[in-house]
Amino acid sequence: MEKLVLNGTLIDRGEASVDIEDRGYQFGDGIYEVVRVYGGRLFTSEMHLKRLYQSAEKLSLHIPYTMEQLTAQLEALVAANRLDTGIVYLQFTRGVAKRKHHFPETSETTFVAYTSEMERPLEKMRKGVKAVLAEDIRWLRCDIKSLNLLGNVLAKQKAVENGAYEAIQHRGETVTEGSSSNVFIVKDGVLLTHPATNLILNGITRQVVFGICGKEGIPFREEPFTVADLRAADEVLMTSTTSEIMPIVDIDGKPVADGTPGAITLKLQQAFDREIHALSAAVPGAPK
Repeated sequence: MEKLVLNGTLIDRGEASVDIEDRGYQFGDGIYEVVRVYGGRLFTSEMHLKRLYQSAEKLSLHIPYTMEQLTAQLEALVAANRLDTGIVYLQFTRGVAKRKHHFPETSETTFVAYTSEMERPLEKMRKGVKAVLAEDIRWLRCDIKSLNLLGNVLAKQKAVENGAYEAIQHRGETVTEGSSSNVFIVKDGVLLTHPATNLILNGITRQVVFGICGKEGIPFREEPFTVADLRAADEVLMTSTTSEIMPIVDIDGKPVADGTPGAITLKLQQAFDREIHALSAAVPGAPK
């Protein structure tokens, strides 16, 4: 039977339960991360967990494990479920308490982690995907990876209803990010994306892309750009843990440039592949 982690203990998924007065259920009072698994190994897990602890600090939420202890639990979970390619979802809430808006004086953090099989979206990455524009109606602390995702859900639903893969959000004329991704444009050979302020989540794949740009000599800048810039871009792409580096070739029914993935996007994808393959080669002969 599939296993999950509940409050530090590896158990059968069917045995797990959470109290109805858990603050994550009633208030969205919690944080989460999604870590990719390739070849049975966690990818960029240290970066994900560092961001998790940063989110916890911003919400004054206690995580009762060190990063090493948490990593060991996630690795044990992946091994127990024999996961090769997929994700680990992990979530911390402020715990169980009587329903009052302010923080409870005492409560124990609730921690849940589980795995899901998820193949790489290779065909979509090769052809590119469609996107729609959506006004960014979310709160002003998008830098916290919290459970409060209703704004993101509404944007993603708009995309689905219009036959698109992603919704590109904007506050007024300024593009912020996707409903579950970071958004980049390429103009005159330069990669641009919104700075990591409170208006976006500083995505892990976003950070990996910056590292790749440094290695590959691709110019990039963190600066705001407009909806008009987006429409006039030479290339548009999105990044996320599950979508990796995804070309956007159509926005609101209009093609981006010639409607095919661009040269810089392809170069980033190839370099990202090398990062994944390096993970598999990092421990020669190790069991997956």
